[in-house]
Amino acid sequence: MQKVKKKDMAVLIKNKQRKVVIENDYLKKNIQKVLAYLEYPNYDIGLWITTNATIRKYNKQYRERDKATSILSFSFHPKLKPGKKIRPKTDADKNLGDLIISAEFIKKDAPNWNQTFNERLNATIVHGICHLLGYTHKSDQAFGKMQKKERELLALL
Repeated sequence: MQKVKKKDMAVLIKNKQRKVVIENDYLKKNIQKVLAYLEYPNYDIGLWITTNATIRKYNKQYRERDKATSILSFSFHPKLKPGKKIRPKTDADKNLGDLIISAEFIKKDAPNWNQTFNERLNATIVHGICHLLGYTHKSDQAFGKMQKKERELLALL
């Protein structure tokens, strides 16, 4: 087995929309705080902030749902079980995956949750990170586990 060398985590944020003001440093700091707490302080994660039109296209392509959504998650470790740790074999394995979010969807959705935009954005990103780590909401039991983890992580922020 190859020895895995320690590297700095990269939170890569690409904002391709202009309708909603996004504070990249704020997001990066919050993501780093969550990943450090989860004991993934040196793992990569990508965040693409986009529009409803773009996320709708990807939602249709990957989930066969022709509508905008708040977030799509693409795990680098799709077989990871909730609560299990990633055991990297190479430096390349130190990647959690990518998230695509629609800032415009989140902004419109925030009042439905009695949240500010930033509160809803944090909750959405935490939800996505949970998906990257194997959590789902495919059953009531899985949904309960995911909600518990989300509350735990949101308490950090």
